[in-house]
Amino acid sequence: MVLSFKPVWFDSLGAKSSCVFVKTPDISILIDPGIAIMQPSFPATEEEKIEWLIEGEKAIKKASEKADIIVISHYHYDHYFPSDLDVYEGKTLLVKNPNEYINDSQRERAEYFYSSLYRYYGDLKLEDIWKEPESREYPNPMEELSIAFSKDFGDYNKRRKQLLEKGLKWFRNRVNKWNRNPKIPEMSFKNLRVVFADGREFQFGDTKVKFTKPLFHGIEFSRVGWVISTVIEHEEEKLIHSSDLNGPIIEDYAEWIIRENPDILVLDGPMTYMLGYLLNKINLRRAIENAVRIVKETDAETIIYDHHLPRERHFREHTREVWEVGEKLNKSVLTAAEFLGKKPKVLEIKKGA
Repeated sequence: MVLSFKPVWFDSLGAKSSCVFVKTPDISILIDPGIAIMQPSFPATEEEKIEWLIEGEKAIKKASEKADIIVISHYHYDHYFPSDLDVYEGKTLLVKNPNEYINDSQRERAEYFYSSLYRYYGDLKLEDIWKEPESREYPNPMEELSIAFSKDFGDYNKRRKQLLEKGLKWFRNRVNKWNRNPKIPEMSFKNLRVVFADGREFQFGDTKVKFTKPLFHGIEFSRVGWVISTVIEHEEEKLIHSSDLNGPIIEDYAEWIIRENPDILVLDGPMTYMLGYLLNKINLRRAIENAVRIVKETDAETIIYDHHLPRERHFREHTREVWEVGEKLNKSVLTAAEFLGKKPKVLEIKKGA
């Protein structure tokens, strides 16, 4: 393949991340250069977790030196560096729009990030370059999720309807905030360019880079916000970095991936370490069924199935069908660690740890 990619750091290497380096003859792209320490329940010592965090930070920063473009799919700390601003020097940033389809905490993080970034590269205060708020209508996002909306959940239908109604109310409250907030602007400086990428397409020589419209981070009306997924095409080759779709849980997102039919797919998994808390069995089942469909119905030669998943020891058992169908069809479904010839950290650690 002319299009090449390398997982820079992922959860299976011991710290939370979903960072990928992609290179074509035209351009070098680093997607989601961020990292975070593993959660307290991860079965390793604090010293090990810190060691892997530092190692991952170094690997991501080294990869950033070779990149022309940096993609930030959303504003969770395991997907971008909020304070290490040297990472972005000389780059074009194709980023999730911080002004809409964003929850409150990510909006706060984005304000801090762009305030720091614009002051560092342009000696500008964000409050001096705000754009005035502008009011617009936002349709119910469920209108674009026809498969998920019409799915029969049996005895769960009534409860699901209640959750969707509650979610829509939450969404409309967010819309009111987006329409009131001053707008963070795109900017271009001598050593930095910031472009909001949601739903847009860019051409670099023979390489096309396109982005989805904002997608839910997990379930419908997920309170943790929205992400944008990245599609990179060079001639007949295609890579998708889906970002945090959690499986995907939503059937329409699986359908989109199948329709795009990538050669390489970077797919995060369901948060099995949160099973019974932020992930219920119904949504786990949806995520497994969607991933199985993707493995069966795409021509993907390599599927990196990582991020969120290898945060607990039994992630393979919880998603057994996905790995089994990959093996049956002789497709490379594997963690980033395995792609790099290593064993996932969570499976290396002794059970007594």
